[in-house]
Amino acid sequence: MLKKTYYNPKLKALSRRLRREGTLSEVLIWMQIKGRQVKVYKFTRQKPIGNYIVDFYCSRLRLAIEIDSISHENKFKGDKIRQREIEKQGIKFLGFYVSDIKNNMEGVMAFIRDWIEREESRDNVLITFNRF
Repeated sequence: MLKKTYYNPKLKALSRRLRREGTLSEVLIWMQIKGRQVKVYKFTRQKPIGNYIVDFYCSRLRLAIEIDSISHENKFKGDKIRQREIEKQGIKFLGFYVSDIKNNMEGVMAFIRDWIEREESRDNVLITFNRF
């Protein structure tokens, strides 16, 4: 059963605007993960979680994917606080730089798929263990 994620309705308009004004890197990743293209998992864009918005989110995996540009370097402390707050809800993070997406999309997608496979394997072990 999926754990409920806190949603702040005040962020709805902002998340819609962020989807409309997506960066090239966000669009490139979205083209790879939308429509259940990654192992049939559904991802959403600019998902409000708590008082924050993550670039991409899969509720079934409880996975947030973030894309950071050079502009995030000065926001490192704030980004870490934000990540810790979201992780308190049991959500895991994968982060990629814009340069990773533009220069090595295949590597980025392979990393995401590998991460999902490790999570699926881990979950299968836990399910099997809990049956006994």
